[in-house]
Parts: sequence; C-alpha cells; structure tokens
Amino acid sequence: MVHGHLTLFDGRHPAVVRLRPQLRSALREAAADAAEEGVTFGVNSGWRSRKYQHQLLEEAISRYGSEREAARWVATADTSPHVSGEAVDLGPASAALWLSRHGSRYGLCQIYQNEPWHFELRPQAKTMGCPPMYADPTHDPRMP
Repeated sequence: MVHGHLTLFDGRHPAVVRLRPQLRSALREAAADAAEEGVTFGVNSGWRSRKYQHQLLEEAISRYGSEREAARWVATADTSPHVSGEAVDLGPASAALWLSRHGSRYGLCQIYQNEPWHFELRPQAKTMGCPPMYADPTHDPRMP
C-alpha cells in the first residue's frame, strides 16, 4: 500500500508504529541524516496485516500469471518480513538510493536486487557491511 506522504516520524499510522522498534529507530536516524543532505524518506509500505499481505499476493498471482512468478515480488503472509514488522519499502527513488549507499552505517540493508526500495535491519552491517543481496525473494532461504 502506498501511503503517499507517510514518514518514519508518523506516530499514528500502523505501517510505521508496528515496525520493530530497532528497525524504526535505525530508519529514523538515517532519515534525519539524509534530510541534512536534502533527501526525504517516505514510507511506501511498512508493517502489513496478514490480510493485506494475502491480498497483495493474490494480486501478484493475477498480474504475473503464477504463484512461482509472483513469489519473486510478494511473500506469503507467513513469510513476509513486512507482516512481522521487520521490513520497510522506501520512496522516492532518491531515498532508496541514499540508503543503499549509506544504510550499513545504521545497520540497514537492501535485501533483494530486484527491490531497491526494500530494506531490513542487519545490525552486523555496522561493522561488517551489508551481506550480499539475493537476486529476488525466491533465493532467500527464509522463503519457502
């Protein structure tokens, strides 16, 4: 769900409020630093309900023609890090680009090569850098 002008500092919207506290804190710190460089972070999607995640998957199956192809873009409600509050999709592209370049300082990493907007917390990235990205979610061992 695109939330338009939703920011990481919105204290009322479930997409932000229900993110894991450590993820939300790291994102807010990164957003504040990016703002000093004129880059604004928007939340296109954060926490999602199981029902909404299922709806997104059904729409992806319809769009891509099969569950297998849809799985490259949308996880099930049981496996999605959005449902557990462990992922955020950022926009605009300038925000995702900024975070892909600087995110490891905050423990924030792009996870999938095909989703430059999708970030998750990897605390070890602060000292070791972000781990290699998966081509897409079908290569992620967390996914079935």
